[in-house]
Amino acid sequence: MKKILGIAVFLRHQFLLLRRRFSQRNAWFLVLADCLSIVLAHFLAHLIRFDFQQQPGDVSHFLVFIPFIFLVRLPIFYAFGLYSGMWRYTSFRDLLNIIKAVLTSSLTIVGILFLLDTSMQFSRSVLVLDAILTFLLVCGVRVGIRFILRHVVDKTGRRAYFNSCKKLLIVGAGSAAEKTVREIRENSKLCYDIVGFVDDDPSKRGLRIHNIPIWGGVDFVGECAQQTKAEELLIAIASLTGEEMQRIASLCQKTGLPYKIIPSFGEIIDGHANLSDIRDISYRDLLGRAEIKLETDEIGSCLAGKNILITGGGGSIGSELVRQVTTFAPAKIIIFEACEENLYNIQMELLHEYDLDNIVPVLGKVQDHKLLINVFEQHKPQVIFHAAAYKHVPLVENNAWQAVDNNIVSSQLLMEAAIVYGVERFVVVSTDKAVRPTNVMGASKRMTELLMSAYRKRNWQGNLSPIWQRIIKDRSIEHNTIFMAVRFGNVLGSSGSVIPLFTRQIQRGGPVTVTHPKITRYFMSIEEAAQLILQAASMGEGGEIFLLKMGKPVLIADLARNLIALAGLVPDQDIKIEYSGLREGEKLYEELITEGEGIVETGHDKIMVLAGEKVLTDSEAIAIVMELRQEARAFDGDRVRDLLKVLMPEYAEMVKVNEALVKVAL
Repeated sequence: MKKILGIAVFLRHQFLLLRRRFSQRNAWFLVLADCLSIVLAHFLAHLIRFDFQQQPGDVSHFLVFIPFIFLVRLPIFYAFGLYSGMWRYTSFRDLLNIIKAVLTSSLTIVGILFLLDTSMQFSRSVLVLDAILTFLLVCGVRVGIRFILRHVVDKTGRRAYFNSCKKLLIVGAGSAAEKTVREIRENSKLCYDIVGFVDDDPSKRGLRIHNIPIWGGVDFVGECAQQTKAEELLIAIASLTGEEMQRIASLCQKTGLPYKIIPSFGEIIDGHANLSDIRDISYRDLLGRAEIKLETDEIGSCLAGKNILITGGGGSIGSELVRQVTTFAPAKIIIFEACEENLYNIQMELLHEYDLDNIVPVLGKVQDHKLLINVFEQHKPQVIFHAAAYKHVPLVENNAWQAVDNNIVSSQLLMEAAIVYGVERFVVVSTDKAVRPTNVMGASKRMTELLMSAYRKRNWQGNLSPIWQRIIKDRSIEHNTIFMAVRFGNVLGSSGSVIPLFTRQIQRGGPVTVTHPKITRYFMSIEEAAQLILQAASMGEGGEIFLLKMGKPVLIADLARNLIALAGLVPDQDIKIEYSGLREGEKLYEELITEGEGIVETGHDKIMVLAGEKVLTDSEAIAIVMELRQEARAFDGDRVRDLLKVLMPEYAEMVKVNEALVKVAL
């Protein structure tokens, strides 16, 4: 009975699918065209076989045999999907389907004739010719439809909608450029007339791509643009270093023409963009950081099916971590966030754009120990990414007590909660400002790294803050949590990045304010940072501080000039650059390691790990945090700074060193 019901359901589904498909005129047009092709193919096969001489009984043969061919071929054509494709996009795969459909139907015809043992005489060569001609004619119909739609209808429609298409010169003549040409030609919304390519590969010059010439090298883009009367330039190269992109952008800028870039293949694969999403060049493109190769199996083994807690999950780094984690199929993602708006935004994004329902939004502060206990007991997180922290150097410098409460106390509470509730992995998101800190924010993040070292398994002596005594009571705690930290520099587009500030200043007409002419910073994209944090999390064995390779430091004054140039303006002429002086606690140069720490390569080419790291004991950590918390409760910023200098002599030393460096630089 179940089999009969299953067959009935299948037949009903096929009937509905058939009715929906053939409710459109396009499908009927194709069926009619195929019927004519079948008749014409069989007729021509007879003529060719018998040297264009009419044979006795030809009329009766056609009256009997043509309906028989229809009954065999058309259902098989339908089964092979010949009436479900969009023939505007006929491809080689579609032609393979036609070959399969024609071959299958021809073999079926031969088989039926053999089984019927008909007395009618059939020439075997007619059947072979019939199959070949049917394939050619059916393919010809599809190719003809594609040609008409793309080269007649689309072109006419474009010209009617747009007054004229822009003449486009493409920089690059590789696979990305070829795909771009096909996308532009097939997308009626992109009204471009491609007039040529320029490429640095001398072996390509004089050749053509889709009948479009490659004129010369990129250095001659200006001359080529003049010769072809190009109105816009498009950079279509799959991968470029920062130096290469800056060179090409500079050459494009000198032409005086608008220039754009196609999205990277990484953005396309991730679903963040399409090849047709031609956009302006951003500063991220000028950095030219290579695409990251993730060891997804290792990351998946850490995250798949697990309850993941991300603190600061609505912030720039935290929200990107949330997005990246979703790709590894976690059982639950707990987003801990103190800002209502940030939490709402990431919740709505995950709900409506990612269609996720395994999200637990928690509005509150990590240092609220009662809320923390409730979250751990109710949701039982197995992996924690601790990204919540105050990061704005001047603000934290002027409100030093908040660095203690939000960066240090919250970290200690969360680490101890991880031990009490048996969390598997705990990742601290740190910063390069923790290296030989010159400000309160950096010192507080360095203290967070030291706390992590105090609570790692081999250093832990079984001590926890008094707050946990009533929770654990008399039961023993088995410490199995793997702690680690990940340290990196500035992130493009984050809430603390200078790029959004510079962009707003340029839009207002300037000036762009840079604190110091010699100040430098490391930069990476938010996506890159989040991906490397996940990779490091899968590599940790306990107590490591991982460093993300940041590339070369960027002179902030050069960054400002590049952003002005990207806006189509001339630095120091259209937009002035003014130097406002270093802010309190601000460093001229950021570092990723402290002298004497040493670094060790890992199995990943973008991640290193520190060796010879300074550690605290858990009892020392508890005492230090209690003392800092007492000073913070009095809102005494000077006292907090003094105490941090006592606890971390390198902080006191570097404040003096940085002041001396600033004087020399001036």
